[in-house]
Amino acid sequence: MEQNVHRPEIYDYRQYDRVWQRVAPNLEPYPGMRQSPDSKNSSAEAAPAAAPANSTTMMAPVSQQTSAAQTAQEGQLPGAAQNPCCMGSAAAEMLEVLTGFVEEELGDRRYYLALSRQAPVWARQRLRDIAADEGGHARRLMAVHYLITGECYRPAVSCEHIYIGRWCPALRERYHAEACNGLNYARAAEGTTDPCLAELLNELSADEYRHATELMEMLERALQG
Repeated sequence: MEQNVHRPEIYDYRQYDRVWQRVAPNLEPYPGMRQSPDSKNSSAEAAPAAAPANSTTMMAPVSQQTSAAQTAQEGQLPGAAQNPCCMGSAAAEMLEVLTGFVEEELGDRRYYLALSRQAPVWARQRLRDIAADEGGHARRLMAVHYLITGECYRPAVSCEHIYIGRWCPALRERYHAEACNGLNYARAAEGTTDPCLAELLNELSADEYRHATELMEMLERALQG
């Protein structure tokens, strides 16, 4: 009857060699020990799997590797481009026009708020709504300014007294102002090659023409009374 003879297993240190190479590649894992021919062969076999001594990728913490990968991805985002397709150098050519529109819109807002305080009761809310629209236009244009330049635009604060005068002449004057504003926005949209800026300017143009229509309706009612 055969007896099972337990032969001592040859311990494979190669997996630990690979770990040691990642942890401390410049240090000798087994100082003071001579390698036998077998161990030399084992080291030779393990060498391709071990990282080179000057490798920084293996030594870098996982968090740093992840951060570096995220930075590389962010650098490829459209918003990180030096000259993006929207609100870039083409839109920058319109900066002076845009800041002029901001000042115009804020002035119109002040006028409509003053006009609403002297208007007939039935017209006051509509005038306040128009004033809110004009303020919204100014905010959108200032956001565009920031997209183009990365800097906040600080509009001038006017303390000038607003004279309204009679109701019907005031509506007539505001009708022409709104219609002209609509035309100016449309012309500005045609004068830029930036597609996003052109779309925004056309939206503002439509709003100004809508205001002109509302003012005409108010004038019709005032003339009938």
